[in-house]
Amino acid sequence: MDKSEGCCSVQLIDGDGIYNVSGIDHFIKDVKLADCGLSYAVVSIMGPQSSGKSTLLNHLFGTNFMEMDAFKGRSQTTKGIWLARCAGIEPCTLVMDLEGTDGRERGEDDTAFEKQSALFALAISDIVLINMWCHDIGREQAANKPLLKTVFQVMMRLFSPRKTTMLFVIRDKTRTPLENLEPVLREDIQKIWDSVPKPEAHKETPLSDFFNVEVVALSSYEEKEEQFKEQIASLRQRFMHSIAPGGLAGDRRGVIPASGFAFSADQIWRVIKENKDLDLPAHKVMVATVRCEEIANEKFAHFITNEDWRRLDEEVQAGPVSNFGKRLTTILGSCLSEYDGEATFFDEGVRSSKRQQLEEKLLQLVNPAFQDVLGHIRWGMLEKFKASFDKALGIGEGFSSASQDWFKACMTQFDEECAGAIIEQANWDTSKVRDKLVRDIEAHISSVRTSKLSELTSLYESKVHEALSEPVEALLEGANDETWTTVKKLHRRETESAVSGLSSALAGFDMEEETRDRMVKSLQDYSRGVIETKAKEEAGRVLMRMKERFATIFSHDSDSMPRVWTGKEDLRAITKSARSASLKLLSVMAVIRLGDEPDNIEKTLNVALLDSTKNETSEKSITTSDPLASSTWDEIPSSRTLITPVQCKSIWRQFKTETEYTVTQAISAQEANRRGNNWLPPPWAILALIVLGFNEFMTLLRNPLYLGVIFVAFLLVKALWTQLDIPGEFRNGALPGLISISAKFVPTVMNLIKNLAAQGETPPAANPENRRSSNNTSSSENPPDQKSSSKED
Repeated sequence: MDKSEGCCSVQLIDGDGIYNVSGIDHFIKDVKLADCGLSYAVVSIMGPQSSGKSTLLNHLFGTNFMEMDAFKGRSQTTKGIWLARCAGIEPCTLVMDLEGTDGRERGEDDTAFEKQSALFALAISDIVLINMWCHDIGREQAANKPLLKTVFQVMMRLFSPRKTTMLFVIRDKTRTPLENLEPVLREDIQKIWDSVPKPEAHKETPLSDFFNVEVVALSSYEEKEEQFKEQIASLRQRFMHSIAPGGLAGDRRGVIPASGFAFSADQIWRVIKENKDLDLPAHKVMVATVRCEEIANEKFAHFITNEDWRRLDEEVQAGPVSNFGKRLTTILGSCLSEYDGEATFFDEGVRSSKRQQLEEKLLQLVNPAFQDVLGHIRWGMLEKFKASFDKALGIGEGFSSASQDWFKACMTQFDEECAGAIIEQANWDTSKVRDKLVRDIEAHISSVRTSKLSELTSLYESKVHEALSEPVEALLEGANDETWTTVKKLHRRETESAVSGLSSALAGFDMEEETRDRMVKSLQDYSRGVIETKAKEEAGRVLMRMKERFATIFSHDSDSMPRVWTGKEDLRAITKSARSASLKLLSVMAVIRLGDEPDNIEKTLNVALLDSTKNETSEKSITTSDPLASSTWDEIPSSRTLITPVQCKSIWRQFKTETEYTVTQAISAQEANRRGNNWLPPPWAILALIVLGFNEFMTLLRNPLYLGVIFVAFLLVKALWTQLDIPGEFRNGALPGLISISAKFVPTVMNLIKNLAAQGETPPAANPENRRSSNNTSSSENPPDQKSSSKED
């Protein structure tokens, strides 16, 4: 690549037809062609070899193409195709200097490159300069004839050719005026056009549809250099703003944007080299496709590394983001605007298609972040609903109204926040996330409803249990004829109270009538179950309760005072009464009586168990006539049965066995009391003693000494009676009492004598007070001896 002040040139295609990819890329960067968009023009020049083409371009456009040295002879100077930027011409104008035709270096038969380069120039140029000698005009075999034929022939290979300006530059103009030369030249051009074979589509197409023909004449550069330069300066002005309307290339068509020029030229040359028909419209689409895709990929890569996008994505990963849709819309809009700016000059269909693909890729890239934002919004709304809903329930708001109000509020806020997360470039649907939020909220409402209903059920069940359990236990413990009637009234009252409270609490729940009735029925069943459970528990303790009741009635009188068995009580009647009361308890506990159905269980038990005759019979054998020889009660379902007839009979037998001892003890107490009250002799014996002992009684009255001896003997016997505790010893029976007294008699007598001797040896006191104190001392010392003697006994 050659650079000079104000000019830059590069060999685009060398003499062997090799396209200079790296060279053209550097050239485009140096001249900043990519920034020009559609505001650029391409000029090329054709003509015979050594006809001064490079010289013309250098003077006309200020380029630095290599020129022929006339002193060295006429030979090929330009090889291949060279490209340069014009100096000082706006808009940006590129000039291609083509290898000359009719060169002896390639020979007569090697015209392939000549045609290829001509087709290449026509395909990418807006203005084509045809450099020809003035003296060749009007000559049938002049050098311009083969050149024009070549140009027109290759034009036929362009299916839809560009409207190219063909500027004929007549060199070394003679004295003949241009006004006379131009008609001759145009006539020759028309003849050549008419003679060239054309495809069917262009059989009748005029030359003007393909070319704008312009003619200009220049003086000889060697002979009239100053005049040549003045004409060049005038011609140069025609290239200023050449693409504007009315300019040399004002009506051009199918322009490739400047950023795609290098790629377009490369692809056109490849097609020409492969000797294929060149479809310029299709080529334009292909160039647009490649370049737009390159621009799209570049913008996509730039978006990925965009700091604003990366920061926004990090914020989304960390938590909820406000104004997500607005911020992302701005970032995406900026990226797409950059694409539009760079691809604006390419084929609209291709540009739009690639833009759509870029937009889809960008949306696919940012969609996970959008979904995360929706997830944050959904989670936030769910948590807000939970907190607000629970708070509303906590302050006593109705369940149904609280759930509906906060559901509407949260869904409205969710829709608003989702609208703020939507981006303008996408029509994303948030309905799935919304439906998920609805399902989550409904699941939470259902969970809370289940929990609250469970709490209500547990609350009223606990109230029912508390209201029935202990009272029913107390009623069953004191079972009587009115027990089950009282239990039914208690059950009805407490159940109705609990059902009323539960129904009032359920009024705040939006629930079906069937569900409400089912919960009420469940509470009623629970209430009945509490009674049945308690009844079963008491039925399991019926034997203990019967014994307690028997012991209470048997051992206490009508005033609830403990009985003292004096022998005057009717033990048989008391025993029967106690057993009847116990049997009453058994009959009450036999079945559950919460309904109004009557039964004859008590009568059956009285007949079967209290009738001694039948009892004796049942002890011998169980016959078919035994009413208790069954596992069910007549007309009583098994669900109501607590104690079967057979179990009643077994319990009663065990009850009688375990209470026999109590009755036996009472009988023994009565017998012992009778014996204790009969210690005096019979009246007849007392009368006999008086009659037979009258003389001895009179003798005692006549002799007082006997009375003294009797009194002393009485004191000794009294002291022995007290020391030996004779009544206490005989309390356990006569034989044990005699054995105990005989064992303690001698030690007790010896202890009395010892005490009397000790008192006789004590000196008399000086005064009564001393005697009293002495007596007190001796008396205080005696008890330990007595206690010790009693212990020894």
